[in-house]
Amino acid sequence: MLRSLTLAVLLTAASLPALAQGQRVRVGVTPGPHAQILEAVKPIAAKKGLDLQVVEFSDYVVPNEALSSGELEANSFQHQPYLDNQKADRGYKIESVTQTVNFPMGVYSKRHKSFDAVPAGGTVAIPNDPTNGGRALLLLQDKGLIKLKPGVGFKPSVADITENPKRLRIVEVDAAQTPRSLDDVDAAAVNTNYATAAGLKPGDAILKEEPKGPYVNVIAVRSVDKDKPWVATLVESYRSPEVKAFIESKFGGAVLTSW
Repeated sequence: MLRSLTLAVLLTAASLPALAQGQRVRVGVTPGPHAQILEAVKPIAAKKGLDLQVVEFSDYVVPNEALSSGELEANSFQHQPYLDNQKADRGYKIESVTQTVNFPMGVYSKRHKSFDAVPAGGTVAIPNDPTNGGRALLLLQDKGLIKLKPGVGFKPSVADITENPKRLRIVEVDAAQTPRSLDDVDAAAVNTNYATAAGLKPGDAILKEEPKGPYVNVIAVRSVDKDKPWVATLVESYRSPEVKAFIESKFGGAVLTSW
């Protein structure tokens, strides 16, 4: 469905009249790759009449609040399951208009070179929001370290763990703080945007998520704006060959494009 929507947005862009030069579009992002990619989008969008202003936020909660309240025109920081959860919990009238990139989650450690070296009873930090925390638990299950109740979907919680043979102690922290938690835990599941912003190398992760899955990131706008000309122009600028080349050159396999 989202792929069809993206195609429709791009086809619409081809028939749109030129935008007024310098139309301001404030886009909320989190630090790291999301911000760097939007900086690469800016000159392309400028040629199409958009003045992109990149606004950084240090956590995952405020960008949707700011978009909903009108402080932003768009944001680019979250995957679809997280957006769906936020809309259900907070009643936001916002929606995705295109897919962007995927950041496979990794588990990192300053104490151990492999997860096999994590001792029984070791501590593992995961994000404390339902979708990214659930994502971390699904990663641990995929690697055979825990088992979860059947049918938990994309948002399992620690309470859904049914088997934990290593007796791992799982602690929940704000997603933005997972890199800092590495000084205090045996390992931490870290979203790639926060990992790279903290100087961690995705290639050093001791566990890695499979690159295919539901966690492709999206650009979101208010529902009332989704058909406005600037939205199609923003999508077209982001999903350009120039931006794809930038992402592949800058991040290699740590950031995967959806186009």
